[in-house]
Amino acid sequence: MAHTYKITFLPAGKTVDAAPPDHPEGGIHHEGKPGSILDVGDRHGVAIDHSCGGFAACSTCHVYVVQGLESCTPAQEDEEDMLDTAPGLKPNSRLACQCVPDGSRDVVVEIPALNRNLVGERK
Repeated sequence: MAHTYKITFLPAGKTVDAAPPDHPEGGIHHEGKPGSILDVGDRHGVAIDHSCGGFAACSTCHVYVVQGLESCTPAQEDEEDMLDTAPGLKPNSRLACQCVPDGSRDVVVEIPALNRNLVGERK
């Protein structure tokens, strides 16, 4: 079983303690896959837009995994299909709702400017 780890959300610089879903401190599941970047962010008050509710049916939760990508679950075909529609696609792009770190290392995630603007306008 993996240990607790940290996720830092950029550009806000907010760092939160996280635990993989199989860890006793994994917490109650909120949005996206259990233990996903979206799920952890949501539980800690980090606003990441997710218009489809975290079901890989849109690309609004598109993020860049700046550090720790190797500790994350591989992207599945449905996530890759949605990422193809995301603006600003990079090799380290992931959908926050589908990307689940295994807890083996800390993770740094950048929320792209377009998604930050969408989040900022949301009431």
